[in-house]
Amino acid sequence: MSGLFSSLNASVKALTAQSRGIEMAGKNLANVNNTAYARQRVLFGDRGTVQTPEGAQSLGLEALGIQQLRDTLLDRQVLREVALKSGYEMEQQILQRAQASLGQSVGGADAAGTGSSGGSGIGGALDDFFNAFQGLASRPTDTGERQTLLQKVDILTDRLRLADNRLAQTQADIDTQIQGDVDEANLLLQAIADLNTQIGRAEIGHPGSAVDLRDQRQAKLEELSAKLPIEVRSGTNGMVNVVLKDASSADVVLVNDNAVTGPVTFTGTGFTGGSPATALAISSGSVAVALATRDGAVQDVRDRLDTLAHQLVVSVNAAYNPTSVPGADFFDPAGITAATITRLSGITAANLKAGTGAAGDNSIATAVAAVGNQVFATSGGDFVNGTISQHYNNTVSNLGQALSTANSRAEDQFNIEKIVRSQRDGVSGVSLDEEMADLVKYQRAFQASSRVFSVIDELLDTVVNSLGR
Repeated sequence: MSGLFSSLNASVKALTAQSRGIEMAGKNLANVNNTAYARQRVLFGDRGTVQTPEGAQSLGLEALGIQQLRDTLLDRQVLREVALKSGYEMEQQILQRAQASLGQSVGGADAAGTGSSGGSGIGGALDDFFNAFQGLASRPTDTGERQTLLQKVDILTDRLRLADNRLAQTQADIDTQIQGDVDEANLLLQAIADLNTQIGRAEIGHPGSAVDLRDQRQAKLEELSAKLPIEVRSGTNGMVNVVLKDASSADVVLVNDNAVTGPVTFTGTGFTGGSPATALAISSGSVAVALATRDGAVQDVRDRLDTLAHQLVVSVNAAYNPTSVPGADFFDPAGITAATITRLSGITAANLKAGTGAAGDNSIATAVAAVGNQVFATSGGDFVNGTISQHYNNTVSNLGQALSTANSRAEDQFNIEKIVRSQRDGVSGVSLDEEMADLVKYQRAFQASSRVFSVIDELLDTVVNSLGR
């Protein structure tokens, strides 16, 4: 009887273990499209053996626990690749905004610098401005030419001011986006610390058992890595520490087990974090790249537009007012930036100067028109190199090349991250075929255990009700 009861107990344990396997296969199948989920496996083990008068007898099979199939190295590599991809995508987006600020297609700029917009940008306005002075030189007394010239100069100055204003607004928008990302990063840091707390409590005496909480934490870490290039260190009781680097490559701890040591702060020119607040040296992730692009490519375009405006004002005024008579300039001499350039308000079609002599003199108009073809050199004290149009073309070209490079980097990094994720999915991802096979295997094992249970039940029935009659 003790043997039958022992066997009955062993079959019950087997039924329980196999049902746990069926349950786990079903859970894996349910999460096949959940990218944050790492597949799980039931760990089976022998309950041991005991010595009986009939010899050694097995105590049966049992489910010892759940194993989460994760590769720590691949998880951390994914974090690094996510940070790089997010940074490249942010750079790409900002440069596209800068392109829009110029009012023409950067990538399609032609040799004349007019871009694919058909000369509607600043490059086209520069050509129209100098062509208008050439037209005035051809017909110095024509009122229509004078009115056309004033219209063209106003279009040029308006486009320069508008482009600078849009670029300034782009930089302000970048600041707002950085601050928003930093705020979200701090919320994620707190969420990670909270999950650490839950994992630490759940895994006391059972290391690695809080598998669902670990999935949630990994998802939060990946969200955070898109904003900051974090590194993860192992903590106590299954918890993790989140760190960044300072200028000396030393660790700045942001999350220490179950506590956020100090929030990340955007200072306007950089980032601090940890306790005490330490300057962070970060080069990837959306916030770092956004700041670098704001102060790099976008500011460079603004600076080059300012030098263009400065050279234009100085050169045109020198040609229009060769004797430097006070108040006789064409452009306001105080407006030497793209944001402030403007013609003097007192200039009208009636008093616009075409020459210095009698009616029909076109010397001034010719001199101003010649500025469009004048070659400048910074080594000689000028503000630009080459002609004014060439300087603008180079500005367009540099931005176009930066955008093209950003596009290539973003595409390449997308493919790299995809490869790394595929490698991780090979370890942690759910395979429909494999889970279906496991489901059939556990079902058959459950059925076999059920059959053993039924046979033992029949034997017990025979022993109790049939023997001894």
